[in-house]
Amino acid sequence: MENDNSWSPFDKEKYDFLRKELKGRIENNLSGFLRCCIVGALVLLQILVLLALPFFFQKYTVYFYTIVEFLSFFLILGLINDSRSPSFKIAWISIALILPISGQVMYLLWGKSDSKKKIESRILARLKHGAQFLEEDPETAEKFQNAEKLNIRMSRYLSLEGFPLFKNTEISYYSMGEDAFEAIFADLLKAERFILLNFFIVAEGALWDRLHEILLQKMKEGVKVYFMYDDFGAMIRTHKHFRRDREAEGMEVRVFNPIHKYMDKLYMNYRSHQKIVVVDGNIGYTGGFNLADEYANLVERFGIWKDTGIRLEGEAVWGLTVIFFQMWEVCSRKEFPDYDKFRPVKKFPENDIYLHVISDGPATKHWPIESIYHQMITYAGKYLYIMTPYLIIEQDMQDALITAAQSGVDVRILTPGIPDKKNVKLLTEFNYGKLLEHGVRIFEFVPGFVHAKSIINEECGIVGTVNMDYRSFYLHYENAVWIYHKKTVEKIREDFMKTLADCREITYEEWKNRPFPVRAKQQVLNLFSTLM
Repeated sequence: MENDNSWSPFDKEKYDFLRKELKGRIENNLSGFLRCCIVGALVLLQILVLLALPFFFQKYTVYFYTIVEFLSFFLILGLINDSRSPSFKIAWISIALILPISGQVMYLLWGKSDSKKKIESRILARLKHGAQFLEEDPETAEKFQNAEKLNIRMSRYLSLEGFPLFKNTEISYYSMGEDAFEAIFADLLKAERFILLNFFIVAEGALWDRLHEILLQKMKEGVKVYFMYDDFGAMIRTHKHFRRDREAEGMEVRVFNPIHKYMDKLYMNYRSHQKIVVVDGNIGYTGGFNLADEYANLVERFGIWKDTGIRLEGEAVWGLTVIFFQMWEVCSRKEFPDYDKFRPVKKFPENDIYLHVISDGPATKHWPIESIYHQMITYAGKYLYIMTPYLIIEQDMQDALITAAQSGVDVRILTPGIPDKKNVKLLTEFNYGKLLEHGVRIFEFVPGFVHAKSIINEECGIVGTVNMDYRSFYLHYENAVWIYHKKTVEKIREDFMKTLADCREITYEEWKNRPFPVRAKQQVLNLFSTLM
């Protein structure tokens, strides 16, 4: 779709609070950067030692060949019987072929699931402890039987996976990050009992200053604050005493997976990408936005930053609360929190909105979010619209999208025009080809970066933290909300169509004619797509 690329950023004049009162900034922490460099150097040292192994064995040619054959046989045998994705298996087989001995040892150290079993068993135990507090109301499930049959199937699947069906919850959809943060700040000011905060990225800046001011005020009023974030996501953009200072102020703080902790197993590659805000157990938020000024367009990084999120008020907030404390337990070896203290205390009015609050992560070895995405695609009848910053998907996901398009479904995918990671953008573009060839329409957001994560068809939708890539489906802890409510789905569809007005449609001919150096680089990068 060609247009004049003019851009009016969603009537930002109305966002007086964020636009006029907060002046954004980007701060970088030297000590965090150095810590990242040190950890990176130590990992690199491990790799260099492994790469040196063939040179050590070169004078023992016969033995060397025998060892390579022996290790390769067991590596391939193990991968063939592994439950992980084909891309994961191909990547490790490629590494083993390119790097004899070194590649096999790398797999034994970092790729084999047994090397992380002790860590993952501890995480699973804590996730299971929290899951027992998720219970489904039989009356809610019974009322949902009047829904369209395919949605009943999706709902039953999610219920069996341990994510109960909720009702009696109001939803607000936010088409930009600044909308969401304005609403979050207003709700935080009304908190009376507790506040739960979980972000992947935390950056000191104008948003943090405002949030910090509110949290200090609420703690003086007796409100308990529980603050959790990912170590990698906050390391470079917060000062080195950030956690200590928050605890000194009276906050309860947890940090997910410090990057130095499991270097020898590369478990640092698994991050918590979740975003959750809960106020008093009655109100909850999730979406793509992190706690950094670019997410509310207070500073410019990669042009206009398009993000989305939702606000829940009602019974489904309990799902967000449980996911929060499951990860809270994972981050700590202390005694389990008393979940029941954080239940909602209000009586919520009846409505016809049905929701599943969902999550998963690498320790589970089970991928309900990827599965429900597949079902959303397969069950689409009229249209399927996806917003995602990255598009690095497995063959079966590609085939599902193509089958939908060839069955007459209007399949459209919206990705960024300005990338945040150039190599990931190259891989995203590489994945366009087969989809475009078979009728999937792809649009790039000309004014900037799309960080929104949503998928909708004519009946239901998912909004949350999940990118359409290998990392989100397999390597990150994620959360999202499956929504059965036509008015909310229509709001998301309207936002999608409005955003298309500022997009450029990519054609198959254009994709085929990209320069040879770009095509060559994409093919090499695709070998390592599971690591990006």
